[in-house]
Amino acid sequence: MDAQGRGRAENVDPADQWVLNPNTGEYELRLGPSTPQSPVPGQRGTGRAARPENKARSRESAGQESREGRGTREGSGRGTREGSGRPPRDGRDGRDGRGNRDDRFTREGSGRDTREAPGRGAPGREVPPPRRRRTGPEEPAPGRRGRRPAKRKSKTKRALAWTGGSMAFVLLAVGVSGYLYLKHLEGNVSTTDVGDAGSGSFSKDEAFNILLLGTDKRTGAGNDGYGDKGSLGHADTTILLHVAKDRSNATALSIPRDLIVDIPDCPTKQPDGSEEVVAGLTGVRFNRSLGESGRDAGCTMRTVEQATGIKPDHFMMADFNAIKTLTTAVDGVEVCVEQAVDDPDSKLKLPAGKSTVEGEEALAFVRTRKSWGNKGDLDRIKVQQQFLASLMRKMSSGDTLTSPSKLMSLAEAATDALTVDTGIGKVPTLKDVGLELKKVPTKNITFTTIPVIDNPAEKVPSTVVVDETKAPEVFDAIRDDVSFTEVKKAEKKEKAEIAARLKGTKADPSEVRVQIFNGGAEGGSAQTTLTWLQNEEGVLKSENGGNADGEQAKTTLEYAPDQADQARRLADIMGLPGSAMKPGESVTNSQGQPAMTLVLGEDFKGAGTPVKAPAKAPDVDKSTADEVKCAS
Repeated sequence: MDAQGRGRAENVDPADQWVLNPNTGEYELRLGPSTPQSPVPGQRGTGRAARPENKARSRESAGQESREGRGTREGSGRGTREGSGRPPRDGRDGRDGRGNRDDRFTREGSGRDTREAPGRGAPGREVPPPRRRRTGPEEPAPGRRGRRPAKRKSKTKRALAWTGGSMAFVLLAVGVSGYLYLKHLEGNVSTTDVGDAGSGSFSKDEAFNILLLGTDKRTGAGNDGYGDKGSLGHADTTILLHVAKDRSNATALSIPRDLIVDIPDCPTKQPDGSEEVVAGLTGVRFNRSLGESGRDAGCTMRTVEQATGIKPDHFMMADFNAIKTLTTAVDGVEVCVEQAVDDPDSKLKLPAGKSTVEGEEALAFVRTRKSWGNKGDLDRIKVQQQFLASLMRKMSSGDTLTSPSKLMSLAEAATDALTVDTGIGKVPTLKDVGLELKKVPTKNITFTTIPVIDNPAEKVPSTVVVDETKAPEVFDAIRDDVSFTEVKKAEKKEKAEIAARLKGTKADPSEVRVQIFNGGAEGGSAQTTLTWLQNEEGVLKSENGGNADGEQAKTTLEYAPDQADQARRLADIMGLPGSAMKPGESVTNSQGQPAMTLVLGEDFKGAGTPVKAPAKAPDVDKSTADEVKCAS
């Protein structure tokens, strides 16, 4: 019977009584001298070894047997077996209570397992006393193997847990390059409820727009010299990232901080859960859409939609620290300047040609304005785009991707600096966003800027306004999911199916039954379209359905299979592309007859104006992420 069964110290591990016989390699139960029990409950003995014949008790006098599964018990079938050559098994083949093999088992040289009789030590052998249990980790005794430490997860496996993006510049680089986040870092990410300013959910099967925001908030060690003193965090750097539905391309549209815009009224969530509307502003700098008067990222999202007609689905925001920590995590980023730089404002000093920057120097590089071009924000934006492209190439290199320590450093840096909307604030969603971004080839990521002109209202231009002759084409191309780079076209089968929707017989206009809804077009569009169809085109069985349940970017026409001829006729009248035609189900009109559903989206230009997607993007000043350029 073991020490516990015989009333010995309750802190003796029964597994410690089995020791290895070095002569045979087998195990044997060896009981050390007993320790007298204190008459006072809980009182320990002196710890001094006593004579075995005075300390041992027999099973009969103890009146009990060991209840430990790892001890020996006569007749129980769980004790030592005569001639077995093996110690008793507890289901783990001679391992201790933690599953570790113990080197303290021995076997007599008789060829069979030997058990000492109670009260007798092994003749001629010195038997060490049993070890006491400790609350802390045990140190291995000299000359024998200690317990194996618990297995740690591979750093590589931990680093490959999930993916996602990070701050305004860096978010783009981290996200598109597919950098992998650690799941336990979700707690580092802050979230903001932007209400209906965003889509609220993320779809892996659709195109999506993420507004990337870099603020000038002076938080974090070493940031006192950057940004506007006392700033609450204006929209210092803003990129609207559009990712194509087929993930073949992406467009990063920079929005100048000095662009003159109208900021709409903005409902914001308060800490107590209530909602407060921040009044809008007319004709002000874009960067005031964030931070000022309590405006949150949702206000910036609303401002972008009003200025461009493109609705951001989500946002990601961070401050200065992300540039410093992420460039340090990848051991610096290579930049190139045509002429030497010595900027007293940003403290940036670089020789002509290529240099590697990280930390404070990297932040100074993207913050510098007076060393580039006309010393304004537009030229700084180009330099930032070049920096981003270089950062993405560095982060996509094998040196980074195969280094678990670098990946983990990137994960820490990105999540520590990151704030996102609640729609993508969970680990599974952030992982999905990152995986979708990773699918986009670097060569098909286009950087461009909203086409602008100097503000004509200023004698000495310091701000800019949207160039109405060029910008609408850019906005339309992004909204219609048109790539700014040459990419592989859609699969022929899919294109053929879309084109086939327009082919076939067409019903007479008088037979076309349709309900018209406004789903994002200018107010009153449903009624003006109804009037035009009835009076100009003879579609008499049409009616106004009012506002749709929600807004959508594109105009759609849903119809049942037996209404295909009607759908083709209406598409022909309105100039709808085959992609706008959606086979589905019919609805019942006010006359109780089946009808099609026409939803006028944000792309609707008015009755009689064809709704056509541009065949290609306009020719604009742009660059791609795979290009190596020098700042000038």
